[in-house]
Amino acid sequence: TLLCGEGALLVVSVRNRLREIVGASTNWSDHQQAMAERASLSSMLVQSQSELPSKSMKDSFLEVHLPLGSEPLLREKYLTFHNTVRFGRILEDLDSLAVLISYSHTYNPTLKKSPLSIVTALVDKIDMRHHVIYPDCDIKFTGHVTWVGRTSIEAKMHMSQYRDGAYAPVLDATFVMVARDPENKRAAIVNPLKPEGPEEEKLFQEGEANKSRRVELSTASLLKVAPTAEERKIVHSLFLNTLDNTTVSFRSRVLPPDSVWMQDAKLKGLEICHPQERNIFNRIFGGFLMRKAYELGWANACSFGGCRPSLVAVDDILFQKPVDIGSLLLLSSQVQETHIQVRVHTEVFDPLTRTHNTTNVFHFTFASDRPVPNIVPETYGGKARHRRALHLHYEIPPH
Repeated sequence: TLLCGEGALLVVSVRNRLREIVGASTNWSDHQQAMAERASLSSMLVQSQSELPSKSMKDSFLEVHLPLGSEPLLREKYLTFHNTVRFGRILEDLDSLAVLISYSHTYNPTLKKSPLSIVTALVDKIDMRHHVIYPDCDIKFTGHVTWVGRTSIEAKMHMSQYRDGAYAPVLDATFVMVARDPENKRAAIVNPLKPEGPEEEKLFQEGEANKSRRVELSTASLLKVAPTAEERKIVHSLFLNTLDNTTVSFRSRVLPPDSVWMQDAKLKGLEICHPQERNIFNRIFGGFLMRKAYELGWANACSFGGCRPSLVAVDDILFQKPVDIGSLLLLSSQVQETHIQVRVHTEVFDPLTRTHNTTNVFHFTFASDRPVPNIVPETYGGKARHRRALHLHYEIPPH
């Protein structure tokens, strides 16, 4: 379990702390009673943000310790075959911590719990500052709320690892959470955030800028607007590079040297969503979905590049719909750029109605220690995804 506390004195399970703050349990025997009790909290909801007390950033600050160095039994849960740390487990822990930070921000001292339901909306970005996570050294997470809207919360977290007598930075993560009513049925209002001092004001303004950027990106989707002139040139250039000059036909395409068709760089998986992975609201835990998507993306990057890829960044993980217990979760990963950029799409398949519904889209960027083939899209959809990969690529930090 992920452990948290002040230094090494206070050690408590994050998920247990979540149950305390929310007042619900993941145990099936307790679930129905707990949710019935939470329904009564609806009377504590407000109609205006001005009715709630402002919170500071320090109100939600948490420091969390993962003692991989001192707890060998715990280490086994995080260990890979290559004696490295399973990053999918780290994603699970970050998601739990982001939820706990958000609940700390909305904590009601009179109730001694939060009346809200907090769910993950998206992972805005995770930047790797160090590409090696040691399996036998303690890890420290810190984080707090940095921006709030009316019903949404941005939480920034930092992970560091103890080595050579000091903690060194490993990654920075930004999650966006949304507040729902106690029964997780509709949006709910969160406490306003009051920055204190220039440093906190800067973080809050960065949160405002992040929101504006997300709105701009969503309105620029190819599903809503036509490609720009620059993007049309890129798509046309990609097409010309695969044109067979001997036939000059739209139907005759050739693969450039040291390249792979995008459609041949796929890897798929299936998960049956069992009750073991449910959250307190009887849905599949978002961290579990991230872990499964990351592991599939890593496996695809490994297969495509013929190497053990290292993670560079995580960008734009979207939680579009919740995943119910018992769902058949279909995962499909696609290499999009040669850094290696991998997109993982997850959807729920209902075998009774034969319908498919997208639940998540993940973007992972990996680095290879050897040259990898170029990715060449063959269809318009492939070119559109390639255009998305090019957009992400310029934001990748130096490896």
